[in-house]
Amino acid sequence: MTEAPDARKMDLMQQKHNQNDLKVDQEEIEQKKDITAALKLKDAVDEEQIMLFRQFMVADEGWHENMTKKLLRKVDLHLLPMLVMMYLLNFLDRNNLSQARLGGLEADLNMTGTDFNLATSILFVGYLLMQLPSNLMLTRLPPAIYLGAAMSICGFAEAPFFPGAVFLMSSWYRRSELTQRMSWFYAGSSLANAFGGLIGAGVLGNLHGTHGISGWRWLFIIEGTITIGVAIASAFILPNYPATTRWLTPEERAYAQWRLVDDAGEADSAGASSIKEGLIMALKDPRLYLFTLLQHSSLLSQTFQYFFPTIVQTLGFGTVETLLITAPVWIGTFLVSVLVTYTSGRFDDRGFHIIGLMLVSVIGNIIVVSTLNTGARFFAMFLMPMGAVSAYTIILSWVANSFHRPLVKRSACISITNMIGNCANIYGSYMYPASHGPRYLPGGCSTAGVALFVAFLAVVVRIVLTRQNKKLAEREIFEARGEATNSNTDGGEARATGFRYIL
Repeated sequence: MTEAPDARKMDLMQQKHNQNDLKVDQEEIEQKKDITAALKLKDAVDEEQIMLFRQFMVADEGWHENMTKKLLRKVDLHLLPMLVMMYLLNFLDRNNLSQARLGGLEADLNMTGTDFNLATSILFVGYLLMQLPSNLMLTRLPPAIYLGAAMSICGFAEAPFFPGAVFLMSSWYRRSELTQRMSWFYAGSSLANAFGGLIGAGVLGNLHGTHGISGWRWLFIIEGTITIGVAIASAFILPNYPATTRWLTPEERAYAQWRLVDDAGEADSAGASSIKEGLIMALKDPRLYLFTLLQHSSLLSQTFQYFFPTIVQTLGFGTVETLLITAPVWIGTFLVSVLVTYTSGRFDDRGFHIIGLMLVSVIGNIIVVSTLNTGARFFAMFLMPMGAVSAYTIILSWVANSFHRPLVKRSACISITNMIGNCANIYGSYMYPASHGPRYLPGGCSTAGVALFVAFLAVVVRIVLTRQNKKLAEREIFEARGEATNSNTDGGEARATGFRYIL
């Protein structure tokens, strides 16, 4: 009779012990769920990856610094040189028309009036229409193979490249890192203009008539061959996304994903949203339309570069000399772009940099149309691209920084802003008809006005993002107090605690 209470006591103790075990197991399960939910990675349910994320969260600053350097060294080496080369050739192929014009293209093809302007703009119609569907497809396909294949086909099939490259970089780099990398990438356009002038001078000056082929035709043959070769190589060199890149160790792949989580509060996951859901989220975000107008206006302020050799020729030099003179202008633009994007990233500023640079472009355009003095116009030739092109590199990163996860939404936003933005090249090509030379007064004045408008839009965007940052801060205060808030930020999409838009 004395053992019954002890037996019941043992049973109660065993039940309590089992309940404690169950509670511990449940807490561990909930902790894993919290980590997975916070990361928004549906595939991050395996023990190894969860353990790695836990280690990253508690690691000290020195470890993160060393790990970041190690990872970025690998990513930069595989990603940036190839993207710069691809964009250089992409832009060089399109910019050949301006050089071929000096080599007799219009006469050989019996072009008259605005035929050349039509030829310049017609490419962009198909080129732009393909950008949105292409960038959405890119979220479901390996970027290395897809971008390389598109580049090798050439023509409007190259539409995926530019928005796809911007999107790919934003899938690897933190916001503070992206602007500097964007400058190196977009430097491809400046280098294309610089080398394009040198190549054009060499080809038009030495190969014209060789094997009965005109010099301007040799331009397309030579540069087209190089483009296809680089496109094939890119399929083997470019990385895909952090979770699927094979030349990273499992720890590095996990850390590459964790960095995006730590920066924006959520990770890139291709399966987080369907293409339709991502597109709808993009179209519902009012900031999309503001950034689209900003990018469109910025590109319109750069349309002078498609006619740059023709404008430089008004200085009175010959064809070869004109092409050679353009080289230092674009090399200088490249150096300025690298400098201002470094300071932009260093001080987390976008708006003020863009405003200052666009005012430089305004001054350059005003000088060009105000005088025919060779020295003054040559100086203005430096100011125009140094201001407008350098500002555009910052605008590109501002767009990518301001539209975060899910991955499909960011892809849609980048492609839409780029697609509509590049529509400026369709009608902007008519701003500099040959009949307006040598001053090109209408085109220069219009470009100066557009550049001033870009500076104004940068102010507006900065004000809008400042207000959204204020709402984010207010929401966090309410949530810390356990109070509900009706503050609507980012189109109704919640942002992670501590997240702020870069101004």
